[in-house]
Amino acid sequence: MPTLSKKQISVIAKQAQRELAKRNYHDYVVYAHHGQYKHFRHTELVCDVLQRIAEGEQLSVLIEMPPRHGKSMTVSETFPSFYLAKNPTKRVITAAYSDGLAKKFGRLNRNKFVEFANDLFGIKISESNASIKDWGIQDSDGGMIATGIGGSITGQGADLMIIDDPIKNAKEANSQVIRDSIWDEWESTLSTRLHDGASLIVIMTRWHEDDLIGRLLARSPRKWIRLRLPAIAEDEDDLLGREVGEALCPELGFNEKWAEQKKVEVGSRTWASLYQQRPTPAGGNIFKREWMRYYVRTEQQKREWGLSDDVIVLPIHFDKLAQSWDCAFKDTSTSDPVAGGVWARKKGQYFLLDVNHGRKGFVDTIKAIRAMSDKWPQARSKYVEDKANGSAVIEMLQDEISGIIPVEPDGGKEVRAHAVSPLFEAGNVFLPHPNICSWTEDVIEELVSFPNAAHDDLVDMTTQALNQLYTNNSSLLDRFKRQAGY
Repeated sequence: MPTLSKKQISVIAKQAQRELAKRNYHDYVVYAHHGQYKHFRHTELVCDVLQRIAEGEQLSVLIEMPPRHGKSMTVSETFPSFYLAKNPTKRVITAAYSDGLAKKFGRLNRNKFVEFANDLFGIKISESNASIKDWGIQDSDGGMIATGIGGSITGQGADLMIIDDPIKNAKEANSQVIRDSIWDEWESTLSTRLHDGASLIVIMTRWHEDDLIGRLLARSPRKWIRLRLPAIAEDEDDLLGREVGEALCPELGFNEKWAEQKKVEVGSRTWASLYQQRPTPAGGNIFKREWMRYYVRTEQQKREWGLSDDVIVLPIHFDKLAQSWDCAFKDTSTSDPVAGGVWARKKGQYFLLDVNHGRKGFVDTIKAIRAMSDKWPQARSKYVEDKANGSAVIEMLQDEISGIIPVEPDGGKEVRAHAVSPLFEAGNVFLPHPNICSWTEDVIEELVSFPNAAHDDLVDMTTQALNQLYTNNSSLLDRFKRQAGY
């Protein structure tokens, strides 16, 4: 058998790439970018779904992904050219938050169609209709329209509609007027342009729980394929099979270390929404954001930081200090984190003084409680939830550390949260100002996200402490249950 030259091998390789690009969108997106596009686990997942649409399935797809992870390049900038080359009689409408961004999608797909459609599929762009916003296919009814939200598409229909980032930024996302306007555009215009059997793709980085994806999930009867891809995995059933805590795309530099730094840079709320695709209500659910109050350690800190009058100086003496611990269910990387806190009461005010929070096995949980007890000897009572690993912790430490008090959880998590929420609403609970403790924002985000957050260990630690420290004869929980008719 004769040995092939490098040139012959190169020709064969190009022919193979060309043939694969005709068949599979996974290969086409690489081919259409002249090898400058690289696949990752999440882009392969997206391409697998898009392939089904190109082959004729009617799908409704939500793609939620952090910034700079290739969502637009993979979908809006490339897929319409492949879809139309495979289905030259079909119509595509692509919409974005601005006419300029929509034009970009139209231009990039038109250019790819001009370059590759004839070579791969024997199809040409229309000579009479080839603008970047509205181009067609020669001798066919198919083509693409690109429009900004609110732009004119009167009389046009779509077999495939792609809505890519209908919200420009956080300012727009927080505007009820703009969110309502986008929803009105969907209901009155965009949704009416879908042909029978049409597919729909909505692509977003989430800014707000009431954005287009939030409303579609709440109100649309469509059977959604939801590709929610957080920057850091936080669920055991992660779509990519990632371990909890594993980054989405470390190959692009977005690794776990980057995530830690980015979270500090942008704050917990922006991190949860924009990067984890888990937006929380600005006002909170059971716990409202505007109820959160802060303390500083000295008057000098308050003056130097220019803080408002509702920020108080931490008292020197307290009526009681106590630890509160919510322990994990199992010793695995996918279990909920362990949350421990030191709380203090001064008459009718409650102060969170310290937090130990993170994933810990049984041994490390024991070490954390010992360390907290050494650091805060004044916190003589140690409330430990008597379930899961907590029961074993109690058994292990009750003869070693004085003041271990088992707490049997009474009622559901939401009931316990509702019981202590009046303390927050009344302004009786104080957290360290974020300038003092970076973990304060984590506590607040979990509180205001509850019960929709991925984890609730900090909430459980908090509700347990406040219920136990409450000064009346009966607990807050007992009082709430009586008032609510439990």
